[in-house]
Amino acid sequence: MSKMKTGLGKGLSALIGPSEPEVSVSEAGHPLAPVGSVSGSTVQIDITKVRPNPLQPRADFDQQALDELKESIRQKGIIQPVTVRPAAGGTYELITGERRIRASLEIGLKAVPAYILDVKTDEEMLELALIENLQREHLNPIEIAISYQRLMQDVGLTAEHVARKVSKDRTTIVNFLRLLKLPVQIQDALRKLKITMGHARALINISDQALQVKLFERILKNDLNVRQVEKLVRDVGKKQEKRPAGKPSKRTGTVEENLAERIQQILATRVRISTHDEGRGEIVIEFYSHDDLGRLFDMLSSIEH
Repeated sequence: MSKMKTGLGKGLSALIGPSEPEVSVSEAGHPLAPVGSVSGSTVQIDITKVRPNPLQPRADFDQQALDELKESIRQKGIIQPVTVRPAAGGTYELITGERRIRASLEIGLKAVPAYILDVKTDEEMLELALIENLQREHLNPIEIAISYQRLMQDVGLTAEHVARKVSKDRTTIVNFLRLLKLPVQIQDALRKLKITMGHARALINISDQALQVKLFERILKNDLNVRQVEKLVRDVGKKQEKRPAGKPSKRTGTVEENLAERIQQILATRVRISTHDEGRGEIVIEFYSHDDLGRLFDMLSSIEH
């Protein structure tokens, strides 16, 4: 089993600090959950008894959104309980709801409503945390893509299983996973919502990362909308198709690099060509999921005679 990745647990630990003596009632007068509360129940728990989720799948916490959540909790309280599992020493380990816990701590609440689940394994806990975040939290596209990737890599689900669990089409899962092939600066812009999913999906259709970055910078500079970017990408494709056969490419790459790029454009995935002595070599075609492999197989099978 692959080693689990950690999230932002240390930050929440610092906010919570050491446990204080257990109180008997919450601010609203509701009795706090006794140690060993029944799994499957929703109860008020001492916020200092909540331990961070060591498998926290969320990476970004927007301060403005957190401030808005704090104001909402001040006015209306916590509407959606956090989800926890029992831990050692009468504490609880957070499964979902870190934003609610952070906001509650910052405004001084001493108790929060929590739904207690009997979760035995880290894999099951990670799966629950990822799926709950995908269904309830405001994740950016890269966080969503990473969540899908972790469900496949760390939990061992296929793209089809992920699609069923989050009630999405399998193609949607694959399209999000493809975002992780974009250059880092484009992924960062998606995280910060400087560009949209539509912009990113258009750029994915270009196999040359340097050209992806060039068009990305043009998007930011000229504030291009998605349709304008799609047209740019189509124009790039038409120019490549119109290049006369046998005419030397303007690229400075080797013959192998240029051939690899042509194959990448056809297969829509990364391709590497390496040569050895006496003209021998190999072609490496990358895939990023079982569905992606199936797509490549279908494309290659179609050229059989």
